[in-house]
Amino acid sequence: MEFWRHIYDHFDPVAFTLGPFHVHWYGIMYVLALLTALFAAKWFVRKDRYPIDDKTLDAFFIYVEIGVILGARLGYILFYDPHTLWYLTRPWEIFNPFHGGTFTGISGMSYHGAVIGFLIGAWLFAKRYKTSFWMMMDLVALSVPVGYVFGRIGNFLNQGLVGRETDVPWGIYVNATLRHPSQLYEAFLEGVVVGAVLFFYRKRQRFEGELIALYAVLYGLARFVSEFWRQPDIQLGFICCGWMTMGQLLSLVMIAVGVAGYVILKRRGVTVKAGSR
Repeated sequence: MEFWRHIYDHFDPVAFTLGPFHVHWYGIMYVLALLTALFAAKWFVRKDRYPIDDKTLDAFFIYVEIGVILGARLGYILFYDPHTLWYLTRPWEIFNPFHGGTFTGISGMSYHGAVIGFLIGAWLFAKRYKTSFWMMMDLVALSVPVGYVFGRIGNFLNQGLVGRETDVPWGIYVNATLRHPSQLYEAFLEGVVVGAVLFFYRKRQRFEGELIALYAVLYGLARFVSEFWRQPDIQLGFICCGWMTMGQLLSLVMIAVGVAGYVILKRRGVTVKAGSR
C-alpha cells in the first residue's frame, strides 16, 4: 500500500524518447483508446449486424477523430484556459507543440469540447456517405466507453486531472499531498459502468438514437458524481454555489441534452429494423 501511495515517485510519465521527442504514456493510452474503440465498433457491427462495412467504418473514425482533436483543444481554450483572448489573437499558437524552442507537445484538452467536435465530424460524415447519423451515434455509444477507460488511465499515468485531498487508505501522494486517484474513479464510472449498462441494454433498443441519448445522460451523471473527487481546475475553482465545478455544469447541460434528445428521437420514431441490429 505504501508503494501505491508513492507511485508517482517511482513512475516516469515519459515512456521513451526519440531524439528531441518525448513519448508520454498518456499519448500511448490515447492511441490505445482509439484502437480499442475502433475494435469494439467492428465487433458490434458483426455481432449486432449493423449495415456498415469495414471501409466505411474506418472512414467514419477518421472523420470523428479529426473532430475530436480539434474540438477537445478548442473546447479547452474556450471553457477552461484563462488565456482565451490571448489565443484568439494568436490562433496559430493553439496547436503549437513547441514552446521556447523546445518540443513540449500540446496540453489541455476538454472532453465536452471533444464531444462537440465529434458530433460535427459525424454529421459531415453522414452527409458525405449518405448514412444514418443516429445509427452511427448508437454504435459510438457502445464503442466509446471501452476506449474511455484507457483515456482516463492515461490521465492517471500523466499525473493530470488529480483528485481532491483525502485520507483514504488508497489515496496517492501528488506533490506531497495525499489525493484521491480520481482518474481511476472516472475510468470505472464513465467507462466501465456506462459501457456495461449500454451493453446489456442494447438488445432492448427501440429506436435509432436511443443509445446515444442514454449515453449522454449516463455519462453526464457519472461525470457529475466523479467530479466530487476530482480537484477543480486551478484556474477556475468552483464556479457556482460554492461547490459546483465547470465539469459538473457542463455535465448537467449534457444530461439535459440527452433527455431532450431521447424525447425528440422517440417521437421521431425511426425504429431499429428486426434482424439488422
